[in-house]
Amino acid sequence: MSLGCTLSLDAMGGDDAPGIVLEGVNLARRRHPSVKYLLFGDRAKLKPYLDKNPEVAALCTLHHTEVAITNEDKPSQAVRSGRESSMWKAIQAVKAGEAAGIVSAGNTGALMAMSKLTMRTLPGIDRPAICSMFPNMHGDTVMLDLGANAVCDVRNLVEFAVMGECFAKSVMEQGRPRIGLLNIGSEDLKGTDVLRDAAQVLRDSDLDIEFHGFIEGDDIALGTVDVVVTDGFTGNVALKTAEGTAKLYSQFLRNAFSSSILAKFGLLFVRPVLSKVMMRTDPRRYNGALFVGLNGIAVKSHGGTDALGFSNAIGVAIDMVTRDLNAQIAKELSRLNWNVTQGQSVAVSE
Repeated sequence: MSLGCTLSLDAMGGDDAPGIVLEGVNLARRRHPSVKYLLFGDRAKLKPYLDKNPEVAALCTLHHTEVAITNEDKPSQAVRSGRESSMWKAIQAVKAGEAAGIVSAGNTGALMAMSKLTMRTLPGIDRPAICSMFPNMHGDTVMLDLGANAVCDVRNLVEFAVMGECFAKSVMEQGRPRIGLLNIGSEDLKGTDVLRDAAQVLRDSDLDIEFHGFIEGDDIALGTVDVVVTDGFTGNVALKTAEGTAKLYSQFLRNAFSSSILAKFGLLFVRPVLSKVMMRTDPRRYNGALFVGLNGIAVKSHGGTDALGFSNAIGVAIDMVTRDLNAQIAKELSRLNWNVTQGQSVAVSE
């Protein structure tokens, strides 16, 4: 059971909002009964559900706005003209101290831009990153960035490594997480200049981290390292590829077990095992990506998720608030000082 806190929810964000948001709260309240919610959205669409579900209504405070950010809105446009939107108002509640964190399934770019503008970044952070977990052979892998920064420099990757390690220590309770830089090969000469320079900084600095070196795409599922660091372009491609592959194999299994009477009969015997596998690889189980590096808690839910997925995103926000992740990141980053020598960034401990 989590400690009591208040979260603000962008009730109009997501493909199936506000239904999945409200149903997500209904599922989350069973695991986190002491958590309260500020709902930002259209009263006409939210109140009928709340009237029919008094248990959910008792945990929620409704803040009316008819404006919603769409997936087609550019981040710059959303920042300029979306000050009355459910997303903006939900973020503002965190800045004002009315809520401990925000959860939204809306436009990722808009959510990042608004959150960064409103909350700012933690001291010493150049750019926030999107961080979440993948299943692997042994447990789970932390990965960042998953889409916030298409182009990254050396400093960004080193900061991602520090933030990812803090996330792994906090969420996965790893005593000393292994960190790897995602590359096209494990050899030291492979990859771009940025990757090679970032690896050199991580090897040479006095940071108290266990840097494994370069890893390849298959190492993510193998669990070679606990934290995978990459730029947002590559990370987002890897994320979507993994999600698509999981759906592909799920459909293959459905087709195979419905192909004949004998196959359907065989399903009766293997169903319990298949259920465990499906649960282990269900993307909804890993729904809820944290914007690490912000001076506040902001969690992005997949736009196409359902109520179960959104409830898990709520769980991520609650977990981050309870574990005070930002304080841990700030403490680690306070040891990091950046100097520029002969055009290259060098990280040293103070």
